[in-house]
Amino acid sequence: MDYGSEAMLQRPRRNRKSEVIRQMVQETHVSAANLIFPLFIIEGENQKTEVSSMPGIFRYSIDNLLREVESCMNLGLKSFDLFPNISEELKDKYATESHRDESLYLRAIRAVKTNFPEACVVTDVAMDPYSSDGHDGIVENGEILNDETLEVLGKMALAHAQSGADIIAPSDMMDGRVGYIRQVLDDNGFKHVSIMSYTAKYASAFYGPFRDALNSAPKFGDKKTYQMNPANQREALIEANLDETEGADFLMVKPALAYLDVIKLLKDNTELPIAAYNVSGEYAMLKAAVQKGWLNEQRAVTEVLTSIRRAGATAILTYHAKEVLVNKWL
Repeated sequence: MDYGSEAMLQRPRRNRKSEVIRQMVQETHVSAANLIFPLFIIEGENQKTEVSSMPGIFRYSIDNLLREVESCMNLGLKSFDLFPNISEELKDKYATESHRDESLYLRAIRAVKTNFPEACVVTDVAMDPYSSDGHDGIVENGEILNDETLEVLGKMALAHAQSGADIIAPSDMMDGRVGYIRQVLDDNGFKHVSIMSYTAKYASAFYGPFRDALNSAPKFGDKKTYQMNPANQREALIEANLDETEGADFLMVKPALAYLDVIKLLKDNTELPIAAYNVSGEYAMLKAAVQKGWLNEQRAVTEVLTSIRRAGATAILTYHAKEVLVNKWL
């Protein structure tokens, strides 16, 4: 085909012709500052057990947790979200272990902040790890009670703040919990503690390995009366508007990969920073494909994280956080 001398003046491939130029015009970047590393905690000493459904991810006793945090800090990874694996005998209907002063979780928060005050500790506020029912709220006659649950969440959030948490992350999806927690924190002198709300948390099929890691699956039914319907997008705007009005500092979308459109929707409709949780099932399926030799791990992981950033997430909770820095994939 003969193009005239004035044809094809624009050739986008010119900006792709070398690695130097490709980097020069790259629109989206991922750095250690964007990453939050979820870490699982267990009782005991010198304990480190791999999560069978999440290759490369471990549950740590507090002493080994501190070693892992130090290793991450040396790589430039400074933000951590802690999750506890609680013994069944400590679980009850009202999740009282969640705010007991010498509980595993509160001791872990204090240990990290005492040893690494410069680290950012994000804490999970939800009843399910501590509940004998395995749900995120108080259960009565098969129903998840919303308003009664808020009191438990408030006690939990306050205990986290008193232990040194930098960011409180309510993941329960109860109505009104952001405002309730904000009020409790403010009334007790913790106006400086942030809230990263799980704003659009979907009733997803991708949570299985996480529940395996914490042994926190619901004992009956499902979570569809409080987690969002995966078919809905604009409903996330209702949740976002409420959370912002109630005092949230970050809005989170969970999961990330199947909900990139929701991340973009929130990004376009709020000035608050958006977080996204690259969840356990997303991690597990990628690792399984890599182990089969079906995917190039470096390319797949960096593409996943870039896509989440490109959609609009400032902060990414991801189990890949440490490995991308160890391997210098960014």
